[in-house]
Amino acid sequence: MRTYSSKFLAILVAIVLTLLALGISLLAHYFGENILIIGTSTVVFFVAAYFAILYIIKKYIIDRIRPLYNTIRDLPLSGKKMEERIDSNSLLLNVKYEVEEWAKSQLKEIERLKELEKYRKDFVGNVSHELKTPIFNIQGYVLTLLEGGLEDPKINKLYLKRTEKSIDRMVSIVEDLESITKLESGELKLNMTRFDIVKTVEEVIEMEHWQASESQITVQIINKPDRPVFVKADKKRILEVVTNLIVNGIKYSKQNGHVNISFHDLDDNIIVEVADNGIGIDKKDLRRVFERFFRVDKSRSREQGGTGLGLSIVKHIIEAHNQSINVRSVLDQGTTFNFTLEKQK
Repeated sequence: MRTYSSKFLAILVAIVLTLLALGISLLAHYFGENILIIGTSTVVFFVAAYFAILYIIKKYIIDRIRPLYNTIRDLPLSGKKMEERIDSNSLLLNVKYEVEEWAKSQLKEIERLKELEKYRKDFVGNVSHELKTPIFNIQGYVLTLLEGGLEDPKINKLYLKRTEKSIDRMVSIVEDLESITKLESGELKLNMTRFDIVKTVEEVIEMEHWQASESQITVQIINKPDRPVFVKADKKRILEVVTNLIVNGIKYSKQNGHVNISFHDLDDNIIVEVADNGIGIDKKDLRRVFERFFRVDKSRSREQGGTGLGLSIVKHIIEAHNQSINVRSVLDQGTTFNFTLEKQK
């Protein structure tokens, strides 16, 4: 739709009114009035009409549009500047487009705020739930001891051990939350060093050998490189990433299953892949895997001491290295995580 400047509109209306006045004057002349007086009156009328109409149009536009424009732009626009924009025609040309764009951005912001609110509610609910379980357990153990169990050596030792386990779980949750907060805020500084990622993976396999044997799970590197693969990263944090992924593979693998680790060269990066043949993840849940407190199998994870924060920490660590981590999975067939690291010669 074509728009016109305020000056053009004022001229147009003034011409129409002047022609109307001229017509009336000519009729008057026809009945005996002086033609010079009519001509002069016409010019004066046109000029007066032009400025009067221009003032009215500008005032109308400024009064109606300035509040809206200032809201959209979030920048106060003075009357003088507004008049300049009106005279240049840019305001009238752009106001429809800007209002539509502003409306779209507001809708996006509303959707984003809704998602954040949902995330906040879920997070608060999950934290409450995760902390409530060990707190109630501790409360139960302490009450049992106070009601006479303290006098029985077998009961007091058993319940004190269970209390310690619940306290350890609470400490783990708080420490994991603290780690995520530091990673998100950038407070956690990475100690970048050069190390062999293959050797680091072998160290984790050795550390988790007992847990894998208990579950009758085979953990192995299936394509071990012939030479060391050096990367530039924070070794302590990458050790945490690899440990988390391998332990997850062990937890969720089927009996007599396997967790296979492989390496794939990608020019300046190396891809580390951790794959299991466990219970897998439903397609609809894949996008939530890295969310805080998300669990594929809640009962199994809690039984084995998981906090539900491990994969969220893993993702934050990898992203802090400006690298990427991905997951693919087939329900009842297994899950594969892969992440990249920068190579260093």
